[in-house]
Amino acid sequence: MRTGQIVVLSFLLTTAMLVGTSPQASAASATYRLWHWNIAGNTLHRGSVSDGLVGALVSSVRNRKADLVSLNEVCRGQYKAIQGRLRSVGWPSDRGNFSRFTATLGPRKGLCRGSEPYGIALFSKRPLGTAKTYVLPSDGAAERRALLCAPLADRPEVTFCTTHLTPRAAPVNGRSPNDHQIAAVRARLNAFAAAGQSYLVAGDFNAQPHHSRLNQMYASSVNSPANGGNWGTHRELDDADPGHCTGQGERTFTVPAARPGPCGTGVKLDYLFVRAAQISGAYTADSLAVPTSCRGMRLCSDHHALIGTVTLRRGR
Repeated sequence: MRTGQIVVLSFLLTTAMLVGTSPQASAASATYRLWHWNIAGNTLHRGSVSDGLVGALVSSVRNRKADLVSLNEVCRGQYKAIQGRLRSVGWPSDRGNFSRFTATLGPRKGLCRGSEPYGIALFSKRPLGTAKTYVLPSDGAAERRALLCAPLADRPEVTFCTTHLTPRAAPVNGRSPNDHQIAAVRARLNAFAAAGQSYLVAGDFNAQPHHSRLNQMYASSVNSPANGGNWGTHRELDDADPGHCTGQGERTFTVPAARPGPCGTGVKLDYLFVRAAQISGAYTADSLAVPTSCRGMRLCSDHHALIGTVTLRRGR
């Protein structure tokens, strides 16, 4: 994000009615600060809660003043450690329950210290309502891919979701498992909108913005040389930054061998989607530098954390 955008964003954040910070916030709209990270909790950390990952994560969440946090590839023990650390620094504001976890793999040898489930998680600066796990179409592997959603307890018309989709993109009977899962997520979000719900969804979709299977997510108003042919109903909070490949956004995947996007700036797999019709005013997002403070590894994850700010109006 460029300096001019930072100034504008600072002004907007100072004057906007922020969820969790303004008791006079309008019932019709509110501003949210999202923070998402695929932490590679098993692949790189083997479930560790003491190698520096938890501290680096919580420090970033606090420094960025996030309201809503989404995690992918998190071991249950790491989830509990993050929950405890956030609670110790004042999350949520009234000490009520504020986090949700759903397992995508059960305990097994070689996973998360061998005694813990592994999955995806949500945290909120304010208490959450009852969560629901929507199981996505199987890709044939053992992992149960899912969309985890929870409403905000004091704003039940607003739902926050996270997901981590399969990387399997080769067609099976004419359509890839990743495409099937994206379609299932889209259908669930459309159902929320039809019921008058506002929502925010974060996650690793294991697809790049220019891939045709994501056309169903992006609205047709996202139309650039790097990302066209869209027919969905969503904007992604990093799709309008002219300094980072308009329509594409910044890279979120660190593996250098992966095929870069159309602007040659790297691979984007992680997203912050909101329904275009629910957005009020400008929005913004940034990919953060990956922490290097985790013991025994060069980088704390093979993904960048992604942050974003958006104001949503109520309803469709």
